[in-house]
Amino acid sequence: MTELKISQVQSKDDLMDFIHFPWEVYRENRYWVPPLLSERVEFLDPEHNPFFEHATVEYYLAHRGPKIVGTIAAFTNDLYNDFQGVNTGFFGFFEVLEDQEAASALFQQADEFASRAGHDSILGPAQFSTNDEVGMLVDGFDGVPRVLMPYNPPRYMDYVEAAGYQKAMDLWSYKIELENFLQNLPPKLVRVVDKVKARRNLLVRTINMKDYDQEVERFKRVYNSSWERNWGFVPLTDPEIEHMAAGMKSMLDPNIVLMVEREGEVIGVALALPDLCQPLHKAYPRPGTPEILSMLKLAWHWKVRGGIEWMRVYALGVMPEYRGLGVDALMYLEVAKNASRRGYTYAEGSWILENNMMTNRAVQLIGGKVYRTHRVYEKRL
Repeated sequence: MTELKISQVQSKDDLMDFIHFPWEVYRENRYWVPPLLSERVEFLDPEHNPFFEHATVEYYLAHRGPKIVGTIAAFTNDLYNDFQGVNTGFFGFFEVLEDQEAASALFQQADEFASRAGHDSILGPAQFSTNDEVGMLVDGFDGVPRVLMPYNPPRYMDYVEAAGYQKAMDLWSYKIELENFLQNLPPKLVRVVDKVKARRNLLVRTINMKDYDQEVERFKRVYNSSWERNWGFVPLTDPEIEHMAAGMKSMLDPNIVLMVEREGEVIGVALALPDLCQPLHKAYPRPGTPEILSMLKLAWHWKVRGGIEWMRVYALGVMPEYRGLGVDALMYLEVAKNASRRGYTYAEGSWILENNMMTNRAVQLIGGKVYRTHRVYEKRL
């Protein structure tokens, strides 16, 4: 076998090799959903992605002769360490052919980066934080992933564990059949919703796209407050949430993005997204194909052909002082009603920490069943 070499990405050509490599890994896989190349280029560009304002990132390529056989990124997220009070590095963008030696060498490179940076542990995979795509798929491989959820071959789990990493946390994805849920509403849910409506003087409304910038500010306030005690959470900075909101605006279905108000103050938010992985999988953008053609195919399968059966409940949160009152149950029901009217058949609730007992019980109450698990791994250095 040709000698293995690990090199750091140094040039634009190296970076494009890094971005293009997943198409080689997944060329025989019928479930992987390729990203738009322009989106990947922008996401990895410090000039466009505000994540880099509080992070140091290095990318690596594994070669056998002229052939690339693997990739990995290693990085420090200063905001995460400051907020969580820890000292950890991260790895992400791990992709490799069926090559145990290359996998081991890539993980070793990430470990060495974290050690040089003075970290006492390393977490991953993440690209780049819990506000982006995070976790390694460890079950539920036989299906297309939902929007903004990662996918990987089963063998990656063996590679990461062989490198000395251990489970830090599992992230659960729930599948909910909307019609079944709405036709068989749990009596307890109905009682809770009726009670919270009667006693709390709440207004449930859809997002106002004409007031989008202010709606984003309201979302940020609830998001950063309601998730701050969760494992792995790192708050979104103003530039990050503005960047995320700008990227999401064109893909939103306003009918399934809800705000709950009490006396004019937004106290709860539910952000559900149409599963654009369905039309993107059919459009299948790839290196060498003009992106305008991929965009036209995406628009055809999304806007003309329609048929997006899935939505993903990306974020649902309630201000801490209003938890336990049934506001979350109210949003579950209203999102499901609106989604069903819009023609969605299934919802994925993802991701939910395995130790978030309150949310897991709530989703299970409405008929949700765990059908995929992503795992975050950790290694002490």
